[in-house]
Amino acid sequence: MQAASVRYESWFDTGLLDTQLAGATDTLPVFREFLEQGHAILKEKFSSSISAPVLIHARSWLVDQLLVRAWLAFMQEYAGTAAFVAVGGYGRSELMPGSDIDLLVLLPDDADDRFNSGLESLLTFLWDVGLEVGHSVRTIDDCVEQSLADITVATNLMESRLLAGAAGLYQRMCASVAPAAIWNSRDFFEAKHREQAARHLKYNDTAYNLEPNIKEGPGGLRDIQMIAWVTNRHFGTDSLEELVSHGFLTREEYHTLVEGRNFLWEIRFALHSLTGRGEDRLLFDYQRTIAGQFGFHDSTDQLGVEAFMKQYYRTVMELSRLNEMLLQLFQEEILLPGEPVEIIPLNNRFQSRSGFIEITDSSIFRNYPFALLEIFLLLEQNPELKGVRADTIRAIREHRHLIDDTFRKDLRARSLFMEIIRQPRGVTHELRRMNGYGILAAYLPVFKEITGLMQYDLFHAYTVDEHILFVVRNLRRLTLPECTDELPLCSKVMTTIPKPELLYIAGLFHDIAKGRGGDHSELGCQDARRFCALHDLSKYDTSLVEWLVRQHLLMSSTAQRQDISDPVVVNRFARIVEDPVRLDYLYLLTVADIRGTSRELWNTWKDALLRQLYYNTRRALQRGLEDPLERAEKIQQVQQEARQRLTDATPPAGQPDRLWATLDDDYFLRHTAEQVVRHAQLLDGRPGTGNCIVDARAVPERGSTEIFLYARAEDRLFPMITAVLEQLGLNIVDAGIITTADGYILDTFHVLEASGEPADDPLRVEEIRTALLQEITRDDQVEWHVSRRMPRQYRHFPIKTRIEFKQDPNDQRTIMELITADHPGLLSQVGQAFTECGIRLLNARITTLGSRVEDVFQVTDLNDQPLTDADQINCLENALHKHLDSDADTPTSFAI
Repeated sequence: MQAASVRYESWFDTGLLDTQLAGATDTLPVFREFLEQGHAILKEKFSSSISAPVLIHARSWLVDQLLVRAWLAFMQEYAGTAAFVAVGGYGRSELMPGSDIDLLVLLPDDADDRFNSGLESLLTFLWDVGLEVGHSVRTIDDCVEQSLADITVATNLMESRLLAGAAGLYQRMCASVAPAAIWNSRDFFEAKHREQAARHLKYNDTAYNLEPNIKEGPGGLRDIQMIAWVTNRHFGTDSLEELVSHGFLTREEYHTLVEGRNFLWEIRFALHSLTGRGEDRLLFDYQRTIAGQFGFHDSTDQLGVEAFMKQYYRTVMELSRLNEMLLQLFQEEILLPGEPVEIIPLNNRFQSRSGFIEITDSSIFRNYPFALLEIFLLLEQNPELKGVRADTIRAIREHRHLIDDTFRKDLRARSLFMEIIRQPRGVTHELRRMNGYGILAAYLPVFKEITGLMQYDLFHAYTVDEHILFVVRNLRRLTLPECTDELPLCSKVMTTIPKPELLYIAGLFHDIAKGRGGDHSELGCQDARRFCALHDLSKYDTSLVEWLVRQHLLMSSTAQRQDISDPVVVNRFARIVEDPVRLDYLYLLTVADIRGTSRELWNTWKDALLRQLYYNTRRALQRGLEDPLERAEKIQQVQQEARQRLTDATPPAGQPDRLWATLDDDYFLRHTAEQVVRHAQLLDGRPGTGNCIVDARAVPERGSTEIFLYARAEDRLFPMITAVLEQLGLNIVDAGIITTADGYILDTFHVLEASGEPADDPLRVEEIRTALLQEITRDDQVEWHVSRRMPRQYRHFPIKTRIEFKQDPNDQRTIMELITADHPGLLSQVGQAFTECGIRLLNARITTLGSRVEDVFQVTDLNDQPLTDADQINCLENALHKHLDSDADTPTSFAI
């Protein structure tokens, strides 16, 4: 249904309104009732599938009726001397349910105080009616002055329309701010182009944010308005269809633009209706509900909300492509005319025109389809090129259909693609451009399946295709000299990689099978194998790429979930890796993958863990897998080095034999010689309040703040310590629990600030140490409350608690893996469950993935034996569910 065909009088009875106003002594209830009924009608029309384009014009018409009548009633004899003007979105007659109503009261130069009195009464009345108005009061000179100072004012006035009042005054204002007077089309375009770039930067230059702003984000409604503004300023028309007659859009492109805008309008209308306000952020809070309203429901393979968001992302990607092409056309039309044209041939098919690459003939892509890839290679090889000319962008879009199986088998096309990813510069930029133009998905059909695919969780911050390109970007950054300070070891390893392109291929394919069901690593491995075979990679190279895709999660899970100071763990990992070359590739891919998943996911602790596993594995491989380092040998090495350091210390420390006699082998496996020395020095004579010692220090090489505690062993300590640390705003990433033979604990916690950085300020470190010491040495029990404000998004991702027990084949201990929702006091609750069921904690690895935690605990019974009693295991499971499945928003309280 087209807006122009709707007679809004049949929806809103203005005749009845006028009759009621004529007989009312108090008109406020009449205005308010008409508005409320009108909004109810619009809501009902939306529910009955009347389109948003019709409804936003209808709401504008509805508001017009009220404003014009109010203006005449309050301004009386002054109603014809000033102009009552709609501006901004209201000026375009595009009022969403929650949109502000922007108004301009245009005054004659001789307006007096009596006019102002009537205006104040009018504006107060409008707010009382329930209209959220934003207004400005200006003369024509004011409009000119403020338009010159602020282009947003000029833009608002450009979209104005007269509601009531002095038409001549309004027309003089329009002439005074027209392009012939101020902001000619060249200056206007340059300013708006800068404005859009700054706005996109606020949203990380991507349309693929998981909670996108459908109005302001890249590819959103503001980008379409940007096109309309420039069209209006340059051609003097507010019709996007005029771009077809001016040769800026084809008829098909125009329909794509309008369909995309209408889809975003539908979403925005639904958002405003659902929230009852002008909410333009498509938050997790609303995505499921709106997906259901739009007919997207869960299937066996995909959530309805994921299918809905996939359509959204693909829509904004197409709108972004059109926006880029049109802005390039505007640049050529508005900025470049009159400038000297310099044409530089690049080859027979391409040339540079004023710094932009273009095809030499409109038939190039039809006659030489491989040129659809060649253009991106030329952009890499000629970094002085500023971009692609608009007619060539359109030609690329129009010839994408030529990329079929025959094209993919063409040796020229295959060679060009491999050359694109082998180039020393521009790889990431051109892959992104290929993705934006739809070429990457056309050449790699499996990539098309994950284009715009979101994963409905808080762990993955980007859609799958965006994540993959971020991973490749992260890998490329390791080759840049200016980026070596970011990750020095990774940059150094990168220089030793014999074929970086294999790493980039693995990056492209590591998550390419997401959303298909099954093991995405295995399915992606099969896709990678087919790609390598098609592109004539050697058997060795193909095997390496396959292995990297299959094992891309191995190093991350080993480092974060296992004790990588244990030679058994390292040797097991080394046997899977097999050789140093694989280790180098896997290490780099792992770092790039984590850093490309979410900005919050990477931190100094993970950096240190992966570095430690890399070095330990490299030593194991150099030593030889047939002669692995045994635990006893490592223990002996640690003890010998620690003893020598203690002897060489100034002043010499006492010999540690009495302390070491109370410790088991686990202590020496988990701690470095440096840690062992520090502990011995701290415990020499066992000083400290109440025979308790708390030591805290930042440890840069571990990427964390290390807290060491020595105290009499008590069941309450682990819940209390974790509660204190969490209340201090610290995230625990590792906990090692050692109990001596004479009943003391030597616990080591590694913590990070909420920012992901170690606590290294001396005052902050002392605050941590003092708080722990005070609580550990208290004689009385106190009620501790662990409260932490959880992100609102967590409410939308309910996570069922899962607990799994495994017996460690190499040790007398049980591995308990816990998956649950993150919430305040979680570790304290786990500690309480251990205490209630007679469980001894030996070690804990803490991993938080968005709203989900995946923690690994090494535990025994109180006799230091693995858990084999079914009743004890049931007790622990029940206790954990009791503590963890309660309301996550409720502060944790317990006595210590």
